[in-house]
Amino acid sequence: MPAETTAPPAVTASVADGGEASLDPAVFGAEVSGALHYEAVRQFMAGRRAGTHSTKNRAAARGGGRKPWRQKGTGRARTGSRRNPLWRGGGVVFGPTPRDYSYRLNGRMQRGALRSALSLRASEGRIRLFDDFGLTAPSTKTAVRRLAAWGGESGAPIRGRVLIVEEAPSPELVLSVRNLRKVEVVSVRALHCYHVLQAGAVFLRQSSLAALSQKLQEPGNRQSGGAA
Repeated sequence: MPAETTAPPAVTASVADGGEASLDPAVFGAEVSGALHYEAVRQFMAGRRAGTHSTKNRAAARGGGRKPWRQKGTGRARTGSRRNPLWRGGGVVFGPTPRDYSYRLNGRMQRGALRSALSLRASEGRIRLFDDFGLTAPSTKTAVRRLAAWGGESGAPIRGRVLIVEEAPSPELVLSVRNLRKVEVVSVRALHCYHVLQAGAVFLRQSSLAALSQKLQEPGNRQSGGAA
C-alpha cells in the first residue's frame, strides 16, 4: 500500500486590525534549525565588517634612510634600519591589512535559514499581519501610535525590536520610522534571517506574503508550479 502523506499543520497569524489569517506552511511551518541560523547570521555579520584596519610594514614605516651606526666597534647590536620591527616606530610584522570579510552562502542554505527563522517567530506568536500603514505623508508620531495600537511598541504585549516587511516599502513609511531606534523596515527582497532573529515582533504586509513565498521556494518547486 502506498504510504499516506500527511498534510503540514496549518499555521496562522493574528491580523493587526483583528482576526486571524492563514500562512503558507512551507514558509512558516518549516523545521527550526539552529545550525542554519548560525551560518546565516555569521555570513551576514561578516559582510557588515568594514575591513579598513591597516598597519605599516617595514617597507611603509617612516625613516630608515641610513644605517643608524656603523656595523662594528660601538659595542651595540648591529642594525641596518630604524624601520626594523624590533624598534619602536618600526614596521609591524604580519599586521592586519585592509580586506573584504564578506563571503557567499549558497542559496539553499539562505532560504532554509530564513524559513527556519520565520517558522520560529510564527510558533512563538510574534508575527502580525497588516493591510496598510495608511501614511499619506511622513509622520513618526503616526507610525508610533499605529505600532502601539497593533502591539509592537514599548509597553505593549510584544517587546523588543520591531521588523516591518513589505514588498516595496513606501518612502513615507521609511522616513516615518527611521528615527525609531528599535524599528526597522525591510523589503521582501532584502529580508535576511538576521533581521527576523533580531526582531521581537515581525509585521508582514498581507500583500507581500505571495512574494515572500515565491522568494523562499526552491528552484525545482518554482518550475513545477509554473508548469502546472
